[in-house]
Amino acid sequence: MNILITGSAGFIGYFLTRKLLERGENVVGLDNINEYYDTNLKYARLAENGINKNSIEWNSTVNSSKYGNYRFIKLSLEDKQMLMNLFRKEKFDLVVHLAAQAGVRYSINNPDVCIQSNVVGFLNILEACRHHDIQHLVYASSSSVYGLNEQMPFSVNQSIGHPISLYAATKKSNELMAHVYSYLFNLPTTGLRFFTVYGPWGRPDMAYFLFADAIIKDQPITVYNGGQMKRDFTYIDDIVEGIVRVLDKPAQPDPDWSALQTDPSSSIAPYRIYNIGNDNPVELMDLVKEIEKNCDKKAKIEMKTGERCEVETTWADINQLATNFHYRPSTSLQTGIKEFITWYKSFYAIEQLEMVHV
Repeated sequence: MNILITGSAGFIGYFLTRKLLERGENVVGLDNINEYYDTNLKYARLAENGINKNSIEWNSTVNSSKYGNYRFIKLSLEDKQMLMNLFRKEKFDLVVHLAAQAGVRYSINNPDVCIQSNVVGFLNILEACRHHDIQHLVYASSSSVYGLNEQMPFSVNQSIGHPISLYAATKKSNELMAHVYSYLFNLPTTGLRFFTVYGPWGRPDMAYFLFADAIIKDQPITVYNGGQMKRDFTYIDDIVEGIVRVLDKPAQPDPDWSALQTDPSSSIAPYRIYNIGNDNPVELMDLVKEIEKNCDKKAKIEMKTGERCEVETTWADINQLATNFHYRPSTSLQTGIKEFITWYKSFYAIEQLEMVHV
């Protein structure tokens, strides 16, 4: 198979690329390497997969020095013509679309950036898939789409009509746009609602990363809403395993779907939506304690009121994922945070720095 992975310099994209390469797939990675967070981390991920930073130029393909079946191109999703040219040249079989402008809070103050990347960019992906006979498009959605829903756990059968951030609204729009293309053009699409993905090589803007970084550096951490927030933390390896299983099984029309009792997770078109989460919400203060334990340091906590764009609790109902793919994420927070802290100290050479300062 010839597979395109957008966002391949990102957190999930890096691990998914490596997994597919190691099972022998031909992979082309695409990323614009924007400056939403430290690009050094993005380039380091690429380097782990054999892509030399000094060889990267806009719209130019770089071959991996580590994997003969991997190539990378620096390209923006908003550049529709170049994207079309790439699809025409490469003749992809499958597409995993992970690239997006992340950040619930970031989207509030930077709406134009969010819309261009997440809506216009996704439209360009859909158009490219439509015109180039893609067998299956798998794309990243988000648990944030559940918005004001309070029925727990969050189910893909529930309505998601009340998002509370622009980021969430763009992800909901992606699901709606995908359905149109599945229905009109028979394009198999599967949307995956990820629940708080964490682990080594993760995003520095995520709470677990910010907390660990601050605790290790003896700086205060900011905890919102009195620490009452809960998240369904899902380890990166579990997320990637779920993506691969879904990718290998293109969406099919649901023979039981009824227009009189509409199920938003399926359709008469080849369209599906799944949650991928750990099915185990964790209180924010329990996350802090787990990080403290692994850092062997106590956190300096500053409490602040919660922000209206943040969902208070997330909890994934993964029954459909388990039924259709015989898979349930299972990595515990204890295991996952331990792996993350070990990576963090190694990547940022924390032990060496501490020895120098003694």
